[in-house]
This record gives sequence, structure tokens and C-alpha cells, in this order.
Amino acid sequence: MSEAKTRQVHTLEFKAKVGLEALRGVNTINEIGREHEVHPVQVGQWKKAIQEQARTLFEGKRGPNPVAAGEVKCPA
Repeated sequence: MSEAKTRQVHTLEFKAKVGLEALRGVNTINEIGREHEVHPVQVGQWKKAIQEQARTLFEGKRGPNPVAAGEVKCPA
């Protein structure tokens, strides 16, 4: 009988490193997967997750609040 293969658990830092490397586009996803011993589909999923959540990096930062259309600000 063959032994059951156990799942690999990767750290958040490792996922970020591999995902950012895929975003840079210097190497193909297949090359990155081979280099880090991760399936290319997984590399693509980490890359996509970074792209989708990148806009949340700047939420909540200080700055002027956007004015809704039709709303008029009066100087006090």
C-alpha cells in the first residue's frame, strides 16, 4: 500500500513572497512553481488574491473625504 500524502502548510510570508514574484512577471508561473516546489495553479491563486486585496491597503487612510454628487459644502 502507498502512504497517504500529507498536505503542505505554507506560511503567510511564503505565500506573499511567491505571489508577489508572480505579480512581477519576471518568470512564468510554471517556473515560479517549479522553483518553490508549489503547483502552478496555487501560485496563480496567490497572485490573484494579492491583486484582489491590493485596494484594501489604502482604505482608512487619512485624507479628504469624497464629496457625494449633489452635496454642496458651505464654508463655515
